[in-house]
Amino acid sequence: MAHTGHPRLRRVAVALLLLAPAAGLLWVPLYAGAGPRLAGTPFFYWYQLAWVPGCGLCLLAAYALTDRHR
Repeated sequence: MAHTGHPRLRRVAVALLLLAPAAGLLWVPLYAGAGPRLAGTPFFYWYQLAWVPGCGLCLLAAYALTDRHR
């Protein structure tokens, strides 16, 4: 069965999806402040916690884009 889509574009998309959580969490100056607060929780904490489901969604999307029929 032929696979549709551009394989290189898919690999780039998978790489970006896998690198996004690492880049978002390793670049600490991006979220090193206290504001804005969410329900009294400083930004530093809720930003990191927001990445927990975000990482799961990125991994799910990367898995969906991989070629598992090789």
